[in-house]
Amino acid sequence: MPKPKIAFYWCASCGGCEETVVDLAEDILGVVEKVDIVLWPVAMDFKYKDIEAMPDKSIVATLLNGAIRSTEQEEMAHLLRRKSQYLIAYGACAQLGGIPGLANQFPLEQIFQFNYEGAPTMANAQKTRPQVTTDDQGRTPTLPAMHHVVRSLDQVVEVDYYVPGCPPTPKLTRQAVTALLENRLPPNSPVISPDIALALCDECPRKATKPANIAFTEFKRPHQALMDPNLCFLAQGVVCLGPATRSGCNAACTVGGMPCTGCFGPTSRVRDQGLKILSSICSNIAPKEEGEIEKVIEGIPDPVGTFYRYGLAKSLLRRKATLPSK
Repeated sequence: MPKPKIAFYWCASCGGCEETVVDLAEDILGVVEKVDIVLWPVAMDFKYKDIEAMPDKSIVATLLNGAIRSTEQEEMAHLLRRKSQYLIAYGACAQLGGIPGLANQFPLEQIFQFNYEGAPTMANAQKTRPQVTTDDQGRTPTLPAMHHVVRSLDQVVEVDYYVPGCPPTPKLTRQAVTALLENRLPPNSPVISPDIALALCDECPRKATKPANIAFTEFKRPHQALMDPNLCFLAQGVVCLGPATRSGCNAACTVGGMPCTGCFGPTSRVRDQGLKILSSICSNIAPKEEGEIEKVIEGIPDPVGTFYRYGLAKSLLRRKATLPSK
């Protein structure tokens, strides 16, 4: 009996999701024994034409990580959707747009100008930039074009399941792969991670110290003060997205002494993760005078990066209003 065909692919991402697959350690050998990996560019040499030649739906599942930023990534998303029975958005960038989605605050021209001309570390006196096409001694090589906005995978193609995290934990990855191989994918929950009312706070070892009522008089960043290792971050005036974030990571960040930044995305009861925590925090600012409120808010120097670090592309805001839709 032939082994089920599996594919891995990455788009606009840092590579951390690929590392998580490798972090399965010896467990990955068991996976390799049970499946036929037909595409994994970061680890094996496969050609796109080989995938194009495969019958539609002949790949049982593709785990695709990364947001969609270029024409090539969009093309591969459509190709792998067509060839796969299940398309799984693997990691925060594929699920929510991730950190690449923060680029939706800026026009593409501004991004290119800074990266190829204005960055302090850039030595580019000729102001050379990548071109989609160029003439090279009679040849015309091409590069993928950049879209004006970053999109999550399901803003481009239909997605069957999501494995959240930046990156997903090896445990969650193992659960997802096992469920896939044993045909036990959850029928009613597209996100393969716990979905509980108390969100990530329920896993946090500091949950007993989370106050019922908070009155913020200032906001601090973790490096600006000596943090109590046992006290809820919110009680110490540090923004923590735990109350608006799906559980399943075993509170890895808070256990490690850092507040939750929201990489597992919202629970099923939250439409906009950033708006949820932003609304909660703003309604609990102690001062009531406008000037005093502004002083408190100044303690959050990067509101978009704080509240929408992973989810801007999928949020109600999505992008700067003056940018094209894609």
